[in-house]
Amino acid sequence: MWRLVADLMNDLAMLMDLVSPLFPSAFVFVVCLGSLSRSFTGVASGATRAALTQHFALQNNAADISAKVQHSVSIHYYLVSSINHCCTLIGRKSRNNGNNDWYGTGHASCSCNYGAPTSYLVFFFVSHPNYKAVRCLALNSLNPQRCSILLQHFMKTGKVLSPEQVSKMEHVLPIWASSWSSKNSESMNVDISLGVRVSSLNHLELRELLHSAGFHYKKAKYLLVERKGIVCIVMHKDSAATDVLQSFFHANAMANLMDKHRSLHSESQSWMDKHYEAFIQKLKVSGWKTERLLSPTIIWKANWICGSSDGKID
Repeated sequence: MWRLVADLMNDLAMLMDLVSPLFPSAFVFVVCLGSLSRSFTGVASGATRAALTQHFALQNNAADISAKVQHSVSIHYYLVSSINHCCTLIGRKSRNNGNNDWYGTGHASCSCNYGAPTSYLVFFFVSHPNYKAVRCLALNSLNPQRCSILLQHFMKTGKVLSPEQVSKMEHVLPIWASSWSSKNSESMNVDISLGVRVSSLNHLELRELLHSAGFHYKKAKYLLVERKGIVCIVMHKDSAATDVLQSFFHANAMANLMDKHRSLHSESQSWMDKHYEAFIQKLKVSGWKTERLLSPTIIWKANWICGSSDGKID
């Protein structure tokens, strides 16, 4: 999603550069808007460039791909800047010619009237291919949204979707902006909080967590607790990347069973014991990378020791 946002903000900055000569009285304001949009582009693109570069580096040539991307962006910027300067020269020439003939200012206003629609068309023809390019991406890494799509489909059909199939289902725009065009937008939205701080839980939730540690999650490096319709995940301090991935799939399984009024911990743990290993193997066969979950850094972790009947949390 943020890759598309970065592209759109970059195109918007280019549009501001193109239309700035058409508004002499607001030239500084329009140029400042373009600079602000370009700054936001740098933040959004920097957060997503590494993931895309790693995805396309099939021969471990990430540095080569990154250099080519930077060169293409520079060429794109220089071309747009050249078009901007050409539009400026044409506009000035039209205004000068208009002041010297009997038409008055007619030609100058005509130049402005045609310049703005042309800039808008350029913005559309550049942004639409960017949207199609992002939509065609078939990333095989696992992020929270792809995990939810994969697990929901597997629990319903017993089959694993390919990266190409998932790419057609995941959102490239915010959920509120794309829900009108996707019938499955609501069902794919699962409320899961990863890396919850133990001290943020109330007394009843803490008791449930202690009971779960000693009964349901003796061998797991994570604990799950349902909190106001949100599945909270507490990670162990010794948890690895595979444990984080397993905890997120387990939380998704619990969230999918939440509307069936069952014992969430027992039902979800039973499902994980029966199907998780087979699910992971099918993911690997389908081309998915199951080494880790692409998620924000987990800051808060806990330490607990499971005895014969009780769990202790520090």
